[in-house]
Amino acid sequence: MKELKCKYCGGELSKVGLPEDSDWNVEYLWICLNDECSYYKNGWDWMWNNFKTFVSYRYYYNTFFETDGPFPVARPEDLKNSVIQ
Repeated sequence: MKELKCKYCGGELSKVGLPEDSDWNVEYLWICLNDECSYYKNGWDWMWNNFKTFVSYRYYYNTFFETDGPFPVARPEDLKNSVIQ
């Protein structure tokens, strides 16, 4: 399998397992966990300025459906304990 990269920072995406009861309809997504990624860093301000909520998002790629977009996070450590090696 080719290495998957974040389209915002070029960092390697991590395979992150999702809970069985999630509504993503997949077992895992490939997510950028780089705390220095501009997409993630700018997301805090964007969400506050547009929705007055202190959350952000990380870039994800779904290899099952070949889709990508934002994955919501409330804290910097969210998702990091769900990485599949």
